[in-house]
Amino acid sequence: MKYLLTGETTERLEFRLLATSDFDAWLPLFESENIVPFLALDPKLTIRERCEFWFNKAFTRYENDQGGMNVIVDKATGKMVGQAGLLIQSIEGVERMEVGYSILPEYWRKGFAFEAAQKCKNFAFENNFVTWLMSMVHVDNVGSEKVAIRNGMTLEQYIDCYEGIPVNIFSIEKKNWHSS
Repeated sequence: MKYLLTGETTERLEFRLLATSDFDAWLPLFESENIVPFLALDPKLTIRERCEFWFNKAFTRYENDQGGMNVIVDKATGKMVGQAGLLIQSIEGVERMEVGYSILPEYWRKGFAFEAAQKCKNFAFENNFVTWLMSMVHVDNVGSEKVAIRNGMTLEQYIDCYEGIPVNIFSIEKKNWHSS
């Protein structure tokens, strides 16, 4: 499965494939109504239905070599803290590679999103997958915007309706990247 970081590590994190057994651990992400618009989810869906939608999308990506989100596990505790990975996205008819990240609410503001996003960026460029990377961020998601900027990305463009939501596209070109 191309573009997945399975088996990769950072100082605090391990990357592995998402498994159906992760379902209950991932449910808390969808308990927050704030997260629904950020992920372009249908607000009419129940928490379980939102999680099912997420899992179906993840497994479809795995099966079709469209990259995907890896589970990120805190090495110190062995607990899932979120998901991060490289995703193939179609932006205005052009296929692009995205650094994606979602962190469970209890682990917000602990640096896990940046650590995972940085690893994804470095992995993509070190393996010569692309010469440009991007992160799509809902315009109101200040936390994810800060992660993209800290990851060396700059605002490239605003799209008023991507899958029903307004997003900012942050990007970095490989020639401006320095492995860290």
